[in-house]
Amino acid sequence: MPSRVVARLRCPVCQDPLAEVVTGGSRALRCPRRHSFDIARQGYVNLLTGRAPHSGDTAEMVSARADFLSAGHYDVISAALADAADTALAADTALAADTALAAADPTAPGAHPLVVDAGAGTGRHLAAVLAAVPAAVGLALDISKPALRRAARAHPRVTAALADTWQRLPLADASTALLLNVFAPRNGAEFRRVLAPGGRLLVVTPAADHLTELVAALGLLRVDPAKADRVAASLTGHFTEESTTVHRQELTLSGPEVATLVGMGPSAWHTDPAGLAARVETLGEPVRVTVAVRLGTYRLQGASPGDPA
Repeated sequence: MPSRVVARLRCPVCQDPLAEVVTGGSRALRCPRRHSFDIARQGYVNLLTGRAPHSGDTAEMVSARADFLSAGHYDVISAALADAADTALAADTALAADTALAAADPTAPGAHPLVVDAGAGTGRHLAAVLAAVPAAVGLALDISKPALRRAARAHPRVTAALADTWQRLPLADASTALLLNVFAPRNGAEFRRVLAPGGRLLVVTPAADHLTELVAALGLLRVDPAKADRVAASLTGHFTEESTTVHRQELTLSGPEVATLVGMGPSAWHTDPAGLAARVETLGEPVRVTVAVRLGTYRLQGASPGDPA
């Protein structure tokens, strides 16, 4: 695993630093107190302790998401995140200096800004951000093993770790330059702890008209009208919002693509496949669908835009 990322990880049991060890044919991360965490042959490290309260997205949901995203249907979200990430890292003097140093000397210790995607899924959005910021390294956190198997291969500079983002994150204090949170739970207190003073949190949530053409026709879960208020409440006391932008794109989908879209999201837990297929067939083709999301950029509460990291 890349030492530039491992150096910022912490043991989820005792919070001591971790280092990679190789025993026989197996690899693991281990702390000085000998708490050990296996690195799976698929490339991700398991940093969970105890029994997880849930297992996250299923293999079928992850496969559907990978198919839908690889077709480019949500590239509007990836592009918005990449632009916001580039702007955020350049806005802080210390982070911009780190980025420049890493570009000039890739071996410089601590120079590479760390981008953490909390609830990374397949890692596609994180990969887009890393492509836009060549000096950065990335950490994909998710509770779903099928998702992490894909995230570990999403980009050469991505490290993937199994972790419950509702719990303490396996990261050192102030270790993270940029946090991504895309359609995922928000742990405001932990996000604050791990984010560097000059860092930014980028939060993507569905706008009111996201997938609106499908909601009534297919009986999907509706966007909570109080979604923006709930996002604000989850970050109150920890973060200050700098800006919000709304990004929209109209998709033209086939029936099978509509089924894939439903199968990758939260409605998959509540939808009967046979009933869904029948309802999708009544839509005809092509199906026009609106993608509409809000992207909020946040800084630590009490930190000024130019505070050093």
